[in-house]
Amino acid sequence: MADYRTIKAEPLTNAIRAIVKAGGSSDREAELVSTNLVEANLKGHDSHGVGMIPRYVQSVVNGGLAVNAHVKTVLDTGPLLTLDGVTGYGQVIGHEAMELAAERAKQNGVCLVGLSNSHHIGRIGHWAEQCIDHGLVSIHFVNVISRPIVAPWGGSDARHGTNPFCVGIPRAGKDPIVLDFATSRIAQGKTRVAHNKGVALEPGTIIDNEGKPTTNPRYTVIPPHGAILPFGEHKGSGLALVCEILGGALSGGQVVKGPSDGKYNVLNGMLSIVIDPNKLGTGENLASEVESFVAWHTGSPPGPGVEKVKIAGEPERETKKKRLAEGIPVDPTTWQEILAAGQKFGLDQAAIEKIVS
Repeated sequence: MADYRTIKAEPLTNAIRAIVKAGGSSDREAELVSTNLVEANLKGHDSHGVGMIPRYVQSVVNGGLAVNAHVKTVLDTGPLLTLDGVTGYGQVIGHEAMELAAERAKQNGVCLVGLSNSHHIGRIGHWAEQCIDHGLVSIHFVNVISRPIVAPWGGSDARHGTNPFCVGIPRAGKDPIVLDFATSRIAQGKTRVAHNKGVALEPGTIIDNEGKPTTNPRYTVIPPHGAILPFGEHKGSGLALVCEILGGALSGGQVVKGPSDGKYNVLNGMLSIVIDPNKLGTGENLASEVESFVAWHTGSPPGPGVEKVKIAGEPERETKKKRLAEGIPVDPTTWQEILAAGQKFGLDQAAIEKIVS
């Protein structure tokens, strides 16, 4: 990692906040966007971190990302919410949507919320964690409206997005369970990171533009495009299909219907189920049974080369602790793209460098 620069979380957040503000965003919006992206980096998900800023800036320039937009309520019956993200920053839209959902879940015991037309909503685990902070369980199905990037099982070209699935479960006085994964073999952003770093992908991860196996990440970043394969073969592909329909259609939004229009925009739809265990009358049972199972689960003797058995969300917390202490590694290609993005908003590169120096 000799070519990397390592930037502490606070100055990196300040730099991203400055870029977003230069694009016309309010202080609150710039704060939500910058802290969300840096949090993704801290937790090891660089694919959803500050490297997304160049795409966001281009979307603002193209008119596909609405600055200072707020979630619009289409329907509110209490336990049912239908929301429109009006192509606003996903970090703002997602935050507002989950606050509304948490409020309704506490009132009614459950909230089913359909969110459509949000600009890139980022790391889905962030929204599960927001619900966890309210003491709530949440389940999320997400689709992606952009250039198709993932092949269906048995297919030879890209037909849908990475379509994440996420579940968050709070634990009293202990670290929560946060299951958050793309239904593709790896996240699209991870192929961008690999391309920027100039490293190959693992065999069996992607196919090229002719549907043949390859390890070169360029086929998911620059034309001619190939596709990422689904995780878990037909099982992951089936879950991706469900995420597309629930996150895209049942939410009130749209599904992928064909090739991209060529614009550099990313829209997400998300169907979320938010549950108050106490209102369900099972809060105490959940708390005790979770601990019983976590103890049994993590008590398995580690296999060869494994330090210990972990729960979902634990690797991210370990990475965050390390990166808070040591800083966040940013590859030179990504950093140059961030500087160039700032310039598009009229922010001098030297000014950005000064913030992180």
